[in-house]
Amino acid sequence: MPALQLYVIEYDLHGDHRTFIIRLEKMDNAVAWHWASCDAGVGIIPRFSQQKIKLVSRPMAERYGIAKVKWRLAGDGPEFVAQPIDVKKFSGVAEGT
Repeated sequence: MPALQLYVIEYDLHGDHRTFIIRLEKMDNAVAWHWASCDAGVGIIPRFSQQKIKLVSRPMAERYGIAKVKWRLAGDGPEFVAQPIDVKKFSGVAEGT
């Protein structure tokens, strides 16, 4: 079994910059576009690594507003900084109350 590696994937979704880390055996541009679409809620995440699914292509991802997908090994480049979470967005409390 090939060694798993950590990869950082960066992309824009409707103009908002997003970043996440994923652990995979190998990475290429097609796989990066697919996982960016999964992170954006467009693609299907396989249940098992052996499950064969159709990858989301770059043209399909671009139709849903995904752009500028870049990937790199986690140790290469700037330090990964998680984006802050707006707690109000997920608290279920109505605005103005």
